[in-house]
Amino acid sequence: MQGLLKNSLLAILTFGGGIALFIVLLLIHLNQGNVDIAPSLVWEAIFSPQDTLNHHTVRVLRLPRAVIGFLSGGALAVAGVILQTVTKNPLSSASTLGIHSGTYFAVVISTIFSPVNLFGSGVVVAFIGGIITFVIVYTLSGGSKATPVKMVLAGMIVTFLFSSLTSLLQIFFENETAGLFLWGGGTLVQNDWSGVKFAFPIIFVGLLILLLLSTKLDSLRLGDEVATSLGQNVGTIKVITIVLAVLLTSVTVSVVGPIGFVGLVAPHIIKLIGYRKHFPLMIGSFIWGGNVLLFADVLSRIIDPSFKELPVGSITALIGAPWLVWLVLRMNQMSYGNDNTSVMAGTKFKSFSLKTVAPISITIILVTLFISISTGNYGFEPLLTIQAITGNADSLMSGFIFDSRMPRALVALLSGALLAVSGLIFQGVLRNPLADPSVIGITSGASVGALLTMYMFQVSAVWIPLGAMVGALVFFMIVMVLAIKAQFRPTILALLGIGMSAFGSAITQILVVKADLGVASALTWLSGTTYAKGWEELTQFLLWPLLLLLPILAMKMRTLDTLSLGGEVATGLGVKVTSARFQFALIATLLAAFAVAAVGAIGFIGLIAPHVSRLIVGPENKKLLPTSMLVGGILLVVADLFSRTMLAPKEIPSGILVAIIGAPYFLWLMKRS
Repeated sequence: MQGLLKNSLLAILTFGGGIALFIVLLLIHLNQGNVDIAPSLVWEAIFSPQDTLNHHTVRVLRLPRAVIGFLSGGALAVAGVILQTVTKNPLSSASTLGIHSGTYFAVVISTIFSPVNLFGSGVVVAFIGGIITFVIVYTLSGGSKATPVKMVLAGMIVTFLFSSLTSLLQIFFENETAGLFLWGGGTLVQNDWSGVKFAFPIIFVGLLILLLLSTKLDSLRLGDEVATSLGQNVGTIKVITIVLAVLLTSVTVSVVGPIGFVGLVAPHIIKLIGYRKHFPLMIGSFIWGGNVLLFADVLSRIIDPSFKELPVGSITALIGAPWLVWLVLRMNQMSYGNDNTSVMAGTKFKSFSLKTVAPISITIILVTLFISISTGNYGFEPLLTIQAITGNADSLMSGFIFDSRMPRALVALLSGALLAVSGLIFQGVLRNPLADPSVIGITSGASVGALLTMYMFQVSAVWIPLGAMVGALVFFMIVMVLAIKAQFRPTILALLGIGMSAFGSAITQILVVKADLGVASALTWLSGTTYAKGWEELTQFLLWPLLLLLPILAMKMRTLDTLSLGGEVATGLGVKVTSARFQFALIATLLAAFAVAAVGAIGFIGLIAPHVSRLIVGPENKKLLPTSMLVGGILLVVADLFSRTMLAPKEIPSGILVAIIGAPYFLWLMKRS
């Protein structure tokens, strides 16, 4: 009797409470706008419509927006339930597995190159992109043998890769993709009922089929072998339900854009209440998923009540990223397989001495710098560069070389060096081969701090590095606290860092919209670029941290070697582990912050450069420090060169090129280690 009463209360709380909350959010949502409309007028507009402006505003503009928000949130939540069940991964959702990025990328490609295929709001194109992305992530992470963390890491890195490619397309085809920037962040803006009319039948049929398959999904929770012994065709069930989950996701993407984390938050709310069987789980998730998205839209217009539309996907990321962090910490006691990876993620190809590596690297840098400053809109002009250096060129050419190309190349060189050293330090301190300022959230924090300084506080550009440092330090402190809770487990920490990066990226996107940046300039800044960088960035942001912080690091490299052996060994050798880790990580954070202040959020340099260096000179940090600097500098100078020349006169942001290289490398490294 007591159990029955408890179940009844849970049902009332879950379903009755969810519907009541929906009604409250609906009334608040309908009253938001540049004109206040009384609740009584809202009621009349819905149930006794008249031919008045207020009634048309409610019925044609505001009500469709609220309805599509509820439907989309519900569809994403149900898709999350299915993905979590089929992959046996409580961290799965359309956003964490990269499905959103794949659908968005497919729609952008079709918009540019084959708009005729965007019939039906582009749902077919989005569906194909989502299916392909799921197969890629599922395969790369190990398929049925994948651990939850590995699958989500693969999804997040595939997201980085597709996002970089999407940004590249949007920058070069700005006219063709006009209007997709806000849609790409997720927006519930509706001008009529067409979106609802299109999405509702597909969502209804998809949900109905999944509800009919709920008992079969229940059997999957018992394991594939048990489900097979119960007479279920496990393979067929998985294929059908995954297709339906991607279809639900594709429908929402085609109408409101890629909105992340709803499929992660809502199902776990219902599971925390106590539901495990799929019939009530999917119904409850649908109701609460709709509420989550509706609440996010209400919150977005509270944050910015002006006519500017904040991407609702950014608000759901603000809610969902901390939720992801909490879930990972909550699951920290689970077995993730071998998670004791050290920074020795590979072996050397061949042992080279620093005396051999340094001259070769410096020669490569000098040659690359010469090619860079000799290359412009008219191709490669080495003779003119030599004439300028010897003082025999005209003032115009000398100005191009000494005032534009040379400082830009030097900014790329030093920024790459700083990011590489930052990554080397984080990998050593955290004993984590996946550590990188961008992967663990430091770069994202620096971007938030820099943008706040530039666009919110409206202060002089001199204060930008201070803002970047403050933002990076705040995120650094949060990451360190999380690292302690996660016991510095490498893959767990990487996932926590990705959650922090998503949180910072959401804030950054909101700031970009509020600052009213142009789409191309916003995407360029967010991707990281060496465009138009000069002597000012070199002297203000890069030279003095290089001169002050690197000598300190050079004297402490033996301590970093000791930390790489593990906390217990380092303590036994007399190292104050907590203090040393904090000091090293603080210096690494400052280096990353100054690089971000100079060139924006360029990622993966700090991941690639230390590993390439480790393969060349071995694990000793005294050798790795100068080698990583040289390799990082080479990488960004080469990226800067190709960014200017590949599609000249158009320019690719350097950060996008690095991400296109770095994301596959990260996946390879994750799989190998």
